[in-house]
Amino acid sequence: MLRHLILTLSLCASLAGLAESAEKKKLLLIGCGPDNHPRSTHEYMPAMRIIRACLEKSKNLEVTIVKSDENWLNGPKLLKEADGAVMFVSEGARWSQADLRRAQALSQMAQRGGGLVAIHWGTGTRDAKNIDGYLKLLGACHGGPDRKYKVLRTDVTVVDSKHPITRGVKSFRVHDEFYYKLKTVKPAGSITPLLTAKIDGGDETICWSWERPDGGRSFGFTGLHFHKNWRREDYRRLIAQGILWSMKQDIPRDGHDVTIDESLFELPKAAKK
Repeated sequence: MLRHLILTLSLCASLAGLAESAEKKKLLLIGCGPDNHPRSTHEYMPAMRIIRACLEKSKNLEVTIVKSDENWLNGPKLLKEADGAVMFVSEGARWSQADLRRAQALSQMAQRGGGLVAIHWGTGTRDAKNIDGYLKLLGACHGGPDRKYKVLRTDVTVVDSKHPITRGVKSFRVHDEFYYKLKTVKPAGSITPLLTAKIDGGDETICWSWERPDGGRSFGFTGLHFHKNWRREDYRRLIAQGILWSMKQDIPRDGHDVTIDESLFELPKAAKK
């Protein structure tokens, strides 16, 4: 009888473990190698390690960091197996459409309600031909020859304090490069502005959320040009909560805990030339 009870309890524990594993959503953190920006800016892969650490307390996510340089041949397969993607890459709109299989995999992820997130240059494109396709994924895009961007110290204002993404985030002042005058999906008002920055005397949207018609969620933030700004708790919380919201995860009322090891803020030593 005792042996039978032990076997039953063991089986129940195993089934519970399998259920917990099955319920986890697969999230890809997609970065790339350095582009032509100076060191300490556009530090894609170090940023992904910070994001992963910020998400460690979320037990319902299986987080994988991937580097998407060159042709990224296994990318479409990884995207098809994932429930969401964070894109902090060089020219995200161009990158998303550089390979037909990649573009299709991202579109399929959106169609099945996956979470999509883009950060800084991951929201953009130089060539306007990439804008429309990206709007279908993200809801907004920093793109085309008329795109606007500025490096400055300015006031950032939380304009939707009731949104789950902004829980525990207060208005602040920061030195950063922001993209603004974004192209947005039609009809006007489809996206929800979350933060604005004071630029050229006006309040410009720099962060947004979008509940897509396909049932999925998208989030974008155009700041984080400078790697040092990951040290800001408000930035880390904003990004972590934007990701959690896009993945349809619960966010604590007082904000997600984004305390991480200080060593993660340090950049790897530059390779000797």
